[in-house]
Amino acid sequence: MLRSVLLTGLMSLTLSSPTVMAEDAPITAPNASLADKPADATTKAADTTADPAKVEIRDSAQFFDETFNDMQDELETAKADGKKGVLMMFEMDECPFCQRMKNTVLNRSDIQDYYKENFRIVTVDIEGDVELTDFQGKTTTQKDFALKDFRVRATPVFQFIGLDGEPVKNGRLTGATKDSAEFMLFGKYVADKKNEETPFSKFKREPTGDATTGDTAKADDAKS
Repeated sequence: MLRSVLLTGLMSLTLSSPTVMAEDAPITAPNASLADKPADATTKAADTTADPAKVEIRDSAQFFDETFNDMQDELETAKADGKKGVLMMFEMDECPFCQRMKNTVLNRSDIQDYYKENFRIVTVDIEGDVELTDFQGKTTTQKDFALKDFRVRATPVFQFIGLDGEPVKNGRLTGATKDSAEFMLFGKYVADKKNEETPFSKFKREPTGDATTGDTAKADDAKS
């Protein structure tokens, strides 16, 4: 009799205990690796860092316009094409920072498309003996033009020239930028005439509300 009572009590306890369903169990053990986690969790983590922009990598030579080293002619072409000015890149063959810009920034489709839409772009070799006509129509050489007219001693130097043939205010950038975002911001800074209000070194630290321009990028200060 006592045995029957005990068995009945044990059966009642078993039936009243909560059942642990599969969804109540932890997905992974505390020490599980990422490989052990569900595939969708890994995918979501990767998606948060993915760059949505579609950027094509091109030959950096496509960044520059073909030139006959006549700056007056470049200026007239810029006016005829509705550009906002001329951008000169002062460089030399053995400059590692020039190569860095070409290999990581100037070869990007977004950079090329934006700059070529807004500016006429030429390159000047600061060691070059090639004959060049300056913005006043005087005949000189590339190296004299770079040193005497623009006091370029280190490269790269990016110098904007307005449609009046004069250097743009705050429109000079010396050295390689940290990344393409800062170089894009520099172009928009000049194209939108923000250079007339504040130096680029200050402007690039101010939020612009345009996440695509990399307005928080930091690099060497621009020199005007």
